[in-house]
Amino acid sequence: MTEQPGLFGAVPGGEDHPPAPAPAVTGAPLSTRMRPRSLDEFVGQEHAVGPQAVLRRALETDTLPSIILWGPPGSGKTTLAGIVAAMTGSAFEAVSAVSSGVAELRRIVDRAAERRRTGRRTLLFIDEIHRFNRAQQDAILPHVESGLVRLLGATTENPGFEVNAALLSRARVVRLEALDAAALRRLVERALTDSERGLGGLGVELEDDAFDELVARSGGDARVALDALEIAVAVTPPDGDRRRVDRAAVLGALQHPTLVSDRAGDQHYWMVSALIKSVRGSDPDAAVYWLARMLEAGEDPVFVARRLVILAAEDVGLADPGALTVAVAAQQAAHLVGMPEARLPLAEAAIHLATAPKSNSALRAYSAAAEDARATLHQPVPLHLRNASSAVGREQGFGRGYRYAHDHPDGIVEQQHLPDALAGRRYYEPTRNGAEARVADRLEEMRRELALRRDAG
Repeated sequence: MTEQPGLFGAVPGGEDHPPAPAPAVTGAPLSTRMRPRSLDEFVGQEHAVGPQAVLRRALETDTLPSIILWGPPGSGKTTLAGIVAAMTGSAFEAVSAVSSGVAELRRIVDRAAERRRTGRRTLLFIDEIHRFNRAQQDAILPHVESGLVRLLGATTENPGFEVNAALLSRARVVRLEALDAAALRRLVERALTDSERGLGGLGVELEDDAFDELVARSGGDARVALDALEIAVAVTPPDGDRRRVDRAAVLGALQHPTLVSDRAGDQHYWMVSALIKSVRGSDPDAAVYWLARMLEAGEDPVFVARRLVILAAEDVGLADPGALTVAVAAQQAAHLVGMPEARLPLAEAAIHLATAPKSNSALRAYSAAAEDARATLHQPVPLHLRNASSAVGREQGFGRGYRYAHDHPDGIVEQQHLPDALAGRRYYEPTRNGAEARVADRLEEMRRELALRRDAG
């Protein structure tokens, strides 16, 4: 029987028994050697694989549906796929979307059809399923729909955007999160004490501040944490039968903190969303934190500056009209000086916007006006508002009856400026926040004055 390379070692072509997760391999990285071999060893993701989780119950009762594992690097997608392969009674086929095409999928489908005639099911694991194009996804869809194969996909990208809607509707999405500090600590402690697969036989002592740095700077990625630990241990000379790993060794092994900001992926949109909501929520500390997270991870400062300009108009608005000037100046400065100096004007703008009074009255006014505009496109511009720039226009009555505001006391004039169908409609409702309170007072004063003139006249 020929053997085909698979994600978890050699996958025998046509074999009816799934492979167990790969055993420790001499010379393999620590993260590979310490990969959990069962759900009991799997750390974190309680919402997905905890005792009461639907996925775990489905695995334990062999009622697993097609599923797509969605999560950031190092969150356990590949590990969980290996555990699923070991627990399910199905034959197991593993492909990578990077290197596999429609022809290979058809061969897998043919083997699955042969197995079904003997009563065996097939579990198809597709790593990086978001990289499959539409033709590849369409090729597997009917076989997932018919139950010929059960799909197990893994992706770092939002499957709602990257996976065919028809295929997605036939699978259950299981979201994995970046590992929290407690989960990373458990993994590191296990690696330090495990003598069979880990570092337990080396007498490693990880100093407290080194441990804290390792956990904090791994970005929730188990692979980063464990492989950095192994490097830090390797560069630490032994002291007798002990190796005391300090903070400097850990920082050297990490080199650069893992700050995730994929400009085309979920992290990009989640972090800019966090920045926007922090500014809108008047939290300058959170605003400057998310700004730093984005910029330190290599985000385009001009993109960030554009978001701040929009925030100034949308969420600060007329409560602090100068905020837009600050944001535009920061955008211009970021474009002019570039990084790393652009951090300062952007931080200034973010803090200014976060601490400014808030009003979305301009947004609300425009949205209401736009709705009416779309519904009244047939409404003519009132004759008295039309520009009487020609003799023909004047003959038609353009501009007739127009009242020039500066000819009236305080520049206030009683006049209809909206189409007839919308006369009297109000779109702008000022808040009582910041400078806009004065605008509200001014509008109320003008309306009282106009009412007095009507009564007098």
